[in-house]
Amino acid sequence: MAVDYGAPIFLVTSPVTSYADQILSIHRTRTSAGFSLDIPLIMLLASILKVYFWFGDNYSISLLVQAIVMIGVQMVLLKVALDNRPSPGAKDGIEHTPFAQLDAADTRPYEFWQWKSARPYWMCLAYFIGALSFIQILLPPLSQSQLYINFLGYTGLAVEATLPIPQILKNYRSRSCAGFRLSVVVAWILGDVMKLSYFFCSSEVIPWAFRLCGMFQCACDFYLGVQFWMYTRSSEDAGIPRGQPASWNEEKDIRMT
Repeated sequence: MAVDYGAPIFLVTSPVTSYADQILSIHRTRTSAGFSLDIPLIMLLASILKVYFWFGDNYSISLLVQAIVMIGVQMVLLKVALDNRPSPGAKDGIEHTPFAQLDAADTRPYEFWQWKSARPYWMCLAYFIGALSFIQILLPPLSQSQLYINFLGYTGLAVEATLPIPQILKNYRSRSCAGFRLSVVVAWILGDVMKLSYFFCSSEVIPWAFRLCGMFQCACDFYLGVQFWMYTRSSEDAGIPRGQPASWNEEKDIRMT
């Protein structure tokens, strides 16, 4: 079938086609404001888990290559986002946190993935990879057990399925999609269509876990597209330039006073 030949090529190249525009946009504008750092977090954790899952399950090579390519792309995206994060500043006595307009209720334990310096992000990933490598190499009774192998696979899929949620919540809080590229959403939706076609139409046996996670992620991606339509339309009706946050008019008035 055509899906059996076309889908693997699409899957392997999808990390680059999905995120290249976002990386270039952040680099070009010199700011990652509006972009959720949870996206590279989710994709890195999910892809790393899927790589170690392969050692126990030996699933499709194309999916393994996709996971490896995704790790590389997300590393670049994380580096560019960290290098171009907005400078912390105060407005109305409230300290702004890079990447998100967080209130006290949104603060995570130990400020996880909200650190102000770049080093903790890379150390966190290094510890995560180190722990999985330790289990894989030095604890073969555990790493070769079917329970552990299934845990890696299902956890990786479940984590990846939550990918759009942080950006959806971020857009909802700010009533804006500024800083997040429409091209990424389009690429996600196209990727969902291709993945679901592969999962349901391929001659290979695809576990239902892949299908369920794929359907959930597809629904979230379509809702993210709806957010773009709603917030872009409302911003244009309010006279806010395209790409500016919903608070643009308020901030403009403050600067003029």
